[in-house]
Amino acid sequence: MRNWRELVAVSLMFGAAAVGCANDDSPGDLDGRERAVCEVLTNEPSELDDCRDLASDEELERYLAAHGKSNKCGTSHPDIAMRELIDSELAEHAKLERQSAAPGGGGAQVSGGVIDVYFHVINNGTGIENGDLPAAVITDQMNVLNAAYAGTGWSFALRSVDRTTNATWYTATPGTAAETAMKTALRQGGAADLNFYTNNMGDGLLGWATFPSDYARRPKQDGVVVLFSSLPGGSSSPYNLGDTATHEVGHWMGLYHTFQGGCKGKGDYVSDTAPEASPAFGCPQGRNTCSAPGDDPITNFMDYTDDSCMSSFTAGQDTRMDSAFSTYRFGK
Repeated sequence: MRNWRELVAVSLMFGAAAVGCANDDSPGDLDGRERAVCEVLTNEPSELDDCRDLASDEELERYLAAHGKSNKCGTSHPDIAMRELIDSELAEHAKLERQSAAPGGGGAQVSGGVIDVYFHVINNGTGIENGDLPAAVITDQMNVLNAAYAGTGWSFALRSVDRTTNATWYTATPGTAAETAMKTALRQGGAADLNFYTNNMGDGLLGWATFPSDYARRPKQDGVVVLFSSLPGGSSSPYNLGDTATHEVGHWMGLYHTFQGGCKGKGDYVSDTAPEASPAFGCPQGRNTCSAPGDDPITNFMDYTDDSCMSSFTAGQDTRMDSAFSTYRFGK
């Protein structure tokens, strides 16, 4: 995996118009520099025409971040092969559920329920300025989560809150020894329980999460981590109304970004979210970056818009959350 310095070097080397395989007439295409980065990152040159599908979200986001855009979400998304495997496993589980005569047996399918939440506040000392969140902020965050998911049949119940003063964990980022140590020490419950960590992560991130399909091989890593100042009333405006948590919990429930895969391929594997070429920032009403029908889903919780712009999940996303929870979390 290349770092952002390599991406910037690539972009400068290729320039804005130096990519011959891009179709400049299509609103869904990457611009020249993004395309150049994408092609360097791609390990399947025979499929360069589908470069947007092949480039990982995280790498393109790092590139955008190096040019003044927020990374926002540090969740590591599965590659195309893994996404296809996950999709086949969801379909197989649903098939088993239809064939199962015993309720709750074999391929049991759930469509909602109450998820227990273990809340872990990582701080660097006393006071909210050091990440030591008061109980009222945690309550407000739980209320935001429950309001966001109210139409899906899923709700969240605060089971416990613990507080840990640890300078190393306080700035933990994805994939680090600090993340592993923090989660190994603090994680509680099983696959169906949400472990919610807050800290002051670096790298310009607002949060990250694990997917349901990750649980079997990495159970201790399971959960979401959210920047403490993104909780309701925090200082990370315009991401301070609590919907960073909504977004990251969406990943934990099995959802991809709405801009996953760009304008081509299967996108976010949800049929009723319009395709989107790239993350949306702010609240750009009427934005339409792909030639397929429908404006970009800028009000969807799985985009990158401001918290005040986000307001919805689709019916298809609800169905996918049910399927992923049933396949990878329920009864595990």
